[in-house]
Amino acid sequence: MRKPLFIGMMVLVVIATALTISFAGTRAVTEPTRLHVVERAINDKYIDTGATGDSAGDLLTWYNPIYDATNTRKIGHDQGSCIRVSVRVGSWECSWLTFIAGHGAIMVEGAFFDGRDATLAITGGTLDYRNARGSMKLSARNNAGTAYNFVFMLLP
Repeated sequence: MRKPLFIGMMVLVVIATALTISFAGTRAVTEPTRLHVVERAINDKYIDTGATGDSAGDLLTWYNPIYDATNTRKIGHDQGSCIRVSVRVGSWECSWLTFIAGHGAIMVEGAFFDGRDATLAITGGTLDYRNARGSMKLSARNNAGTAYNFVFMLLP
């Protein structure tokens, strides 16, 4: 009699554990949420595709670490690409994913500008951010182009 009870309890523990694992990180955005992270732009790769030097059509790709708002604790990474649209205007058209460990990724798309802030569209996400929309403000933390504030304004 004890053996079937023990087996039954073990089956329940396995099922509960499986459900916990399968639903972890799937809460979704349920109310407007502000999320501030810092990108350290240390792995940017510039690809000169046309005329020598900075010109329309050039590419920028990256895979960089993401830190908390205080820029002290690594919490994820991002990866993406941009196409140079206008050297005169200083604009790029970009899309990328910002991955927050244990929570999922947020997809953004829009214009990035040399030397000034930009606001990009949040076009979706995964796990906790699977229904996300809204905007992300991007601003340089210094004039060297090596660290950026990403302030996500997530809407359900």
